[in-house]
Amino acid sequence: MMRAVRALSWIELKLFLREPVTVVFTLALPPLVLYVLAQVFGNTPNPAVYGGAGPVNYYVPAYIGLVAASLGLIGLPVHLAAYRERGVLRRFQAAHVSVPALLASQLFVLFAGVVAGSVILVALARVSYAVAWPVSWLGVAFSLMLGILTFAATGFLLGVALPTTRAAQGIGMLLWFLMMMVSGAGPPPEVLSATLRAVATATPLKHVIIALQDPWLGRGVNWTETLIMTGVLLVASALAVPALRRRT
Repeated sequence: MMRAVRALSWIELKLFLREPVTVVFTLALPPLVLYVLAQVFGNTPNPAVYGGAGPVNYYVPAYIGLVAASLGLIGLPVHLAAYRERGVLRRFQAAHVSVPALLASQLFVLFAGVVAGSVILVALARVSYAVAWPVSWLGVAFSLMLGILTFAATGFLLGVALPTTRAAQGIGMLLWFLMMMVSGAGPPPEVLSATLRAVATATPLKHVIIALQDPWLGRGVNWTETLIMTGVLLVASALAVPALRRRT
């Protein structure tokens, strides 16, 4: 089991680096959009927006959540859907590669991609805008780990539910842009209409972002958001794992 996980993880990591769309959405696009927003809003705190935090200090943890969303909504579903279309899952089954080993390797790549994207994002923000370090590193790490698992489960569900690779890529990108615009990684939440705020509440990214921002900005771990993310994780996993077993 462990040998299979190590071998698959190394292969999957190399495959991830060869996917330009996923690499761009994970490593390049979040810092680029952060730079644009920083030029628009600066980093001077305004009590009327961003909960009184400086815009860049607010957006950095939000964009860490967006990095996780990139892999969970685009990278992982497209990868799994391609495996299904090409019969790779059946070959894994014939080679006695278990579903847990496959899931573990995908989760490893997701963790590695999120960590790499987060390090690049924070380093650029720190150098360019002297963004504040997290008040609670432990709280941010806990929320990030749970956020990664939440988007991993969501990505697995999309990857086994959507019929084709093109469908997975198109719907994944649509969900990514929608969540970015309404969930706190785009315009200030205070300027959104009640309808858009309701849409944001129905998306996992909104809860991941708040869970990351609160310990980063010194508000402590948000246990309400933690429970919501746990609920999304459990529901998505309960739906995805049996469906994946049926397709292998």
